[in-house]
Amino acid sequence: MTRFARLKTPLGTLVAIAAGGALTGLHFEGGRHAPPIAPEWREDPYASPLRECAEQLADYFAGKRQCFDLPVAPGGTPFQQRVWREIAKVPFGVTISYAELARRAGAPGSARAAGAATGRNPLAIVVPCHRIVASGGSLTGYAGGIARKERLLALEGAAAPEEAAA
Repeated sequence: MTRFARLKTPLGTLVAIAAGGALTGLHFEGGRHAPPIAPEWREDPYASPLRECAEQLADYFAGKRQCFDLPVAPGGTPFQQRVWREIAKVPFGVTISYAELARRAGAPGSARAAGAATGRNPLAIVVPCHRIVASGGSLTGYAGGIARKERLLALEGAAAPEEAAA
């Protein structure tokens, strides 16, 4: 059974979705790729891992947490899965470019494809796609909106993009 919870954050409401004991989605309410809440889903903010997600997000926004420890099971293509795994490895307060992300995901020269996969990340903040920026550090694209991306990066004191060593 799919369960969900609406989580209030300083950046607006997030809808957390879980199935089979794993977090499958975390979307800003009304976000670009947020799925509609299906009639068969059950709202249950106390279900695991929804409760843990709410607690860890509260700690993150309070400056007490820099990474998340939640069971996740995002659905996507093999390429998207590789990209999301690499995004999850980008440390708190660090940004990388889409080109560097593509290289790390085993697809050098595929920055646009990596960008498209990043845009479809179903686990906002937990898989920190806000840490992926354009070459040169400019902020482009974020399903939750550029203003939220800016605020998340400011919360983390993000540094300039980290590129591969020459």
